[in-house]
Amino acid sequence: MSNILEIKNLDVIFGKSVAIHDINISIPEGKIVTLIGSNGAGKSTTLNAIAGIVKPARGQITYMGEDITSLQTAKRVRKGLCLVPEGRHLFPFLSVYENLQLGATQRKDTAGIKDDLDFIYNLFPKLKDRRSQKAGTLSGGEQQMVAIARGLMSDPKLLCLDEPSLGIAPIVIEEMGVAIKEINKTKGTSILLVEQNVHLAFSTAQYCYALQVGQLMAEGDIETVKNSDIVKRAYFGGDKEN
Repeated sequence: MSNILEIKNLDVIFGKSVAIHDINISIPEGKIVTLIGSNGAGKSTTLNAIAGIVKPARGQITYMGEDITSLQTAKRVRKGLCLVPEGRHLFPFLSVYENLQLGATQRKDTAGIKDDLDFIYNLFPKLKDRRSQKAGTLSGGEQQMVAIARGLMSDPKLLCLDEPSLGIAPIVIEEMGVAIKEINKTKGTSILLVEQNVHLAFSTAQYCYALQVGQLMAEGDIETVKNSDIVKRAYFGGDKEN
């Protein structure tokens, strides 16, 4: 199986601070991979480097076989690499429908846009009910649904999700995990899920990278990482069984 994304020996430095050091990550095409870590571990910096928002000091990012390390963010989006950022960043005074349409601004396939909108309304029925409502008046969970849906409207080949569980209720987090798996299964979209919530990460992804203070401390399939002593100590308070 080929990798849709490969990160090799990546360093990102802000001033004199090393945000991430010597990161190596591979995302197989059609799979869900998660990157876990506590606040400040370097997860969002890694995503921003993938999206082209920050410039690496060293290393290489390859997407669909092409070196995109120096490629502009807009060109990465046109190639099907989409980041749904932490904090959602919706247009609060626009309707749900208008926010979704903004995700499709670089597309010309009218039929495909309609099909994706139908898929989203089936995936998140609340958004269909609230399609005329201003996005800023929605609950936190509903806003997160809009953010993911807007990303899907760009027809991504790789969907990068930054902390989708942040600030939403546990029952909605569970719904989010189901939706992420459905996107992957039905549309075949490759997904990189960045999370502090290890329960969502472990129940959703097939492979995991664990980041601590800017460096990878563990990687492997979910059971391997879950049972790693270093991950147990970091996330579960000891070497107890999970």
